[in-house]
Amino acid sequence: MTTERNSRKERQGVVVSASADKTCVVMIEDRKKHARYSKQIITSKKLHAHDEENLAGEGDTVRIMETRPMSRLKRWRLVEVVEKAK
Repeated sequence: MTTERNSRKERQGVVVSASADKTCVVMIEDRKKHARYSKQIITSKKLHAHDEENLAGEGDTVRIMETRPMSRLKRWRLVEVVEKAK
């Protein structure tokens, strides 16, 4: 009997801080429609991601994936750098 794991969440966002070693902070923006007024609302969230080779720099657009807890704040890992900052 083989048990299949659930698919992990993937998000794309912009790196706002890469000063820590093997860690980057990624800002995720999500557009939602207000329940009553139907106006577009932009919500943002900062996620700490594990970056083993320190590839990401500030301003880069990156893809991150959900993973096991690596520290008190890190629950995501860097998958790829989509676009480098100009």
